[in-house]
Parts: sequence; C-alpha cells; structure tokens
Amino acid sequence: MAELPGAAVKRVISQSGGELRISGSAVQLAVAAAESYLGRLAREAGANATREKRKTIMDADIQRAREIVG
Repeated sequence: MAELPGAAVKRVISQSGGELRISGSAVQLAVAAAESYLGRLAREAGANATREKRKTIMDADIQRAREIVG
C-alpha cells in the first residue's frame, strides 16, 4: 500500500506539468516511482551516516545520496 498521499503527488505533478490533467493510474505510478526513489535515497543516506559512525541521517548524507542516486 502506498504511503505517500496521492493528492500531494498529483498536486506536485500538476504544478510542474502546466495545464495538463493527470489520470488516476498515472498518479498511482508516480507515487510508486516517488516511493522507490525515496527508498533508494534513504538507503544511500543511511549508508553514508553509518560510514560516518552516526545513527542520524544529516543534510550532508542526503546531499551525497542525491549525487549517487540521481
């Protein structure tokens, strides 16, 4: 089950996509893609924090993870 609210994802897509509408199934796919990306980002950021011997993910960990994950 999706954890990100579809309405929030739809709003971001609508704001970035101009005047176009988005179908319900497209929102579901976007939610799945966003959750997948956030999962990869979190794993990489967590690995960064672990390498630094910390139990807290910091801004720099997210920034490094974004460089690696994309």
